[in-house]
Amino acid sequence: MNEIPAHATVSPFALANIRRFIAFRLLFNARFYYPVFTILFLDFGLSLEQFALLNTVWAFTIVLAEVPSGALADLLGRKRLLITTSLLMLAEMSLIACAPGDGGTVVFWLFLANRVVSGLAEAMASGTDEALAYDTLVEHGMADKWPLVLDWQMRLQSMGFMLAMTLGAIVYDHGLLNRGFALLGLGLQIQPQLSMRLPIFLTLFFALLTLLVTLGMQEPQRHVDIYHPHNDTSDNTGNDTDTGHDLLSLAGLTLRAGLWIVQSPMALAIILFGMTLDHTLRMLATLTSQYYRLIDLPESSFGLIGSAIAVVGLGVPRLARAMVDRFSPGLNVFLLSLTMIAALLVLGRFIPYFGVLPMAGAFVGMMMTSFFTSHYLNAITSSSQRATVLSFKGMAFNLAYGGIGMGFAALIHHERLLLAEHNPQATEAFLEKGAFITAIGWFPWYLALMLLLMSFLVLPKLRSSEPNTPHL
Repeated sequence: MNEIPAHATVSPFALANIRRFIAFRLLFNARFYYPVFTILFLDFGLSLEQFALLNTVWAFTIVLAEVPSGALADLLGRKRLLITTSLLMLAEMSLIACAPGDGGTVVFWLFLANRVVSGLAEAMASGTDEALAYDTLVEHGMADKWPLVLDWQMRLQSMGFMLAMTLGAIVYDHGLLNRGFALLGLGLQIQPQLSMRLPIFLTLFFALLTLLVTLGMQEPQRHVDIYHPHNDTSDNTGNDTDTGHDLLSLAGLTLRAGLWIVQSPMALAIILFGMTLDHTLRMLATLTSQYYRLIDLPESSFGLIGSAIAVVGLGVPRLARAMVDRFSPGLNVFLLSLTMIAALLVLGRFIPYFGVLPMAGAFVGMMMTSFFTSHYLNAITSSSQRATVLSFKGMAFNLAYGGIGMGFAALIHHERLLLAEHNPQATEAFLEKGAFITAIGWFPWYLALMLLLMSFLVLPKLRSSEPNTPHL
């Protein structure tokens, strides 16, 4: 049972589900191996080609599982899906925690299984945790407190990210650990084969805590009015007594949620504008290490920069919350889009040292996009299909991210060939650097073009929608 009476005037953080939602987001996303993600794979003996292949598998797994998992959450209950997510997180880390470090066939298959299971966990978590938390607020008459919850959730998640970035990089460096032990007068010596697994062990411990958090969640009350419009055998907890495992109900819920998005101008606008900003900025976020090298920053500073950006991120939710309270959705999209285009124009100049500022701006833009999308989409989505709709949003974001990744790779290849044609004596390093710089220069124009295209697609529909529909 929920310990707070429905519609009571209390802080949203007095609700156990809200506290557990924030804890879940913090624990699930604080991955201690993030600061050493690429070299972790390489130190286990895998090649760069295998690394790229494994993460392509991860992305496709998320895309394929995103919407079905959201529909399952709406049919079977959000708590069940989140418990399953926690178990998958345990499994994904266990698969590689004790993997041999020889780069053999066994290592590759263990990491392949890790990527598939990790993708499934990401897909199941996407939207499900948010739907459970938002419906808890609705149940207690506090839906208007969602921006406040997002504010604190994102700030605490930034703190968790800082911890993971800093501690994960420290424990991975066996030399640094051994020097620290020597200063403390301890006779311990950590070998590389152990130190490279310490971020994995720490994440595995967080997976156990994540499971404990989800086991304590409660399924909020909601009205199932989408997939059985003429059936009164469903209870108000969201667990259909006749067709909880009915695949036809799953397909019907998915279809209806998809049709609702297409037919709802506001929902379509939120997803398309959010997708456009997110996939462009996220692509840049994956290229930070190479960008930092080209603006003359030492590799030893990358982890510190990540932590510093996380500190800046602590204030972003408060700013986003003030903007949704003060400005219209359309004005917020316009301001964010204009700011990001300006940041990308500066970023493309590769200013030594100070070029880190526009890259930090891209990370801030990602957080703002996440906040705005969550706030506006949850506000207009019914409880009975919330997780499914949020999963459609996640699928759209990941499809766009996969698309821009392939496009960026093709652009790099094209620019490399052009440079090689005009500079036949150039080294591979020169060609790679030149192609990268030219490709990054396209990002502000790509973002502007995509935003313009989205405007042509959705603005006429918004203007012709009903007068009581909120407009961008």
